[in-house]
Amino acid sequence: MTGAAACLAGFSGLQVVIHGSSGCYYYPASLLHAPLHGTFILENEVVFGSEERLNDTIAELSGTGGRIAVITTCVPSILGEDIRSMLAAHDVLLVDSPGFAGDLETGYRAALEALQPVVDPERDGVNIDGVSLSDPFSRGNVQELTRLLAMASVMVGTVFSCDRLEQIRHAAPFTIGSNDDFRSGLGTCLGSTLGFEATRETFTNLAGKFDGADIDPVLREAAVEEERVIHVCDKYLRRYDPPSVTIFAGVAYALFAAQVLERYLDAAVLFVGTRNEPPDSCYPIGQVKELGVVRAHIQRCAPDLVIGSSFERSVSDGRAFVGMILPFRDKVRLSHQPVAGTGGTLHFIENVLNACRDRKPVAPQGGVANQ
Repeated sequence: MTGAAACLAGFSGLQVVIHGSSGCYYYPASLLHAPLHGTFILENEVVFGSEERLNDTIAELSGTGGRIAVITTCVPSILGEDIRSMLAAHDVLLVDSPGFAGDLETGYRAALEALQPVVDPERDGVNIDGVSLSDPFSRGNVQELTRLLAMASVMVGTVFSCDRLEQIRHAAPFTIGSNDDFRSGLGTCLGSTLGFEATRETFTNLAGKFDGADIDPVLREAAVEEERVIHVCDKYLRRYDPPSVTIFAGVAYALFAAQVLERYLDAAVLFVGTRNEPPDSCYPIGQVKELGVVRAHIQRCAPDLVIGSSFERSVSDGRAFVGMILPFRDKVRLSHQPVAGTGGTLHFIENVLNACRDRKPVAPQGGVANQ
């Protein structure tokens, strides 16, 4: 349900209604910080049906601007109510996405499928893919990839999912990814942009599809910024031991973090815990959905650094911590930091080094600090 809301609420011109209890509304509303509406089903309506409340909510929103999308939650799904028949009199987009249907990515895909996006072969530019309001770095990723595409003289097509609703019917034939956990499948994917190497490969692929593209500025920037990362990480390693780390995030970001930390900081990746189904990996990896299991992994691994959400931070026993997945609590976040593109790796390494330095003793003169 939350994944579906994250997808739909990313499109302007669409009013999103959560058809369920107050809890079903407030959780995505507080997590996504997006304008959502709710039907707030009451106890008696669980018994006698929610048709009247649903139609009243739709009637209040009708004519206020934009198409209406309704997301069904657990209660109406368990009751077996024929929501489509209830809404027959309204031009409403219906997404059946109760919490038991799957994880956040499943809801996202269900919503995107209901929108029925279409590739327009005449559309110029490149789509930006993998954008979800449930990703705390999504806005930063859009800004960063828009900047890099402008450097390469390539227009932005449709942003999935952070665009005007009408753009869903005019997606460009080619796509670059920012977070593969939320891949749309629209157009020919030219590659990911998580990390310097992936960004270089993707823009090289892009150059082969657009005659007017000039990717040299992007490649030069990637080379310069990677040298900066190597320099600052080498400087850190002259004073401190390589960090050990446990990572908790979605698959795409978790593996990005593991690869970057291993490559530039010689980090020991002790465990990668993913919220969605993990692939085979060279790292110790597994799906983790319970805080008690998170705590057990952290206690067993005893890492120097923990990457995750406020949940992981709460059981990290004061270890160095970097936030990479919602929820983020007890910290003000106003700027749009990316994970994708060259700027994304810079932000990530910057946050890691600052977190680790805050928890490390200063090395003795001429020596290396011990962990």
